[in-house]
Amino acid sequence: MKTFKDIIAWQKGYDLTLQIYKTTNSFPKNEEFGLKAQLRRASVSIISNIAEGFKKISTKERKHFYKIAECSLEEVKCQTMLANDLNYLNSSNYELISNLENETGRILYGWIASQS
Repeated sequence: MKTFKDIIAWQKGYDLTLQIYKTTNSFPKNEEFGLKAQLRRASVSIISNIAEGFKKISTKERKHFYKIAECSLEEVKCQTMLANDLNYLNSSNYELISNLENETGRILYGWIASQS
């Protein structure tokens, strides 16, 4: 792999982040600095930590950043569930995001396990 963009887990995380940004555009104005901002930050953290981990020299350091990405993904899952329960997401958007979260998580877990 030549760049972090070649990592499939990053690609899936990027798709998830784009979807989060598109979907949160319709959140209520009072969530501008609340759930909307937090959800966006957490999703960006997934892809940023994968990218940063890619450039680390030691396996231990790389895995550390990939695990942080995994933790940020869990944060996103929690926040999208909350957004759904608050009716900020319609059912099709929630299903799309949930599917992206699950796919990203599965691939990221495999990527982390493959690092040795």
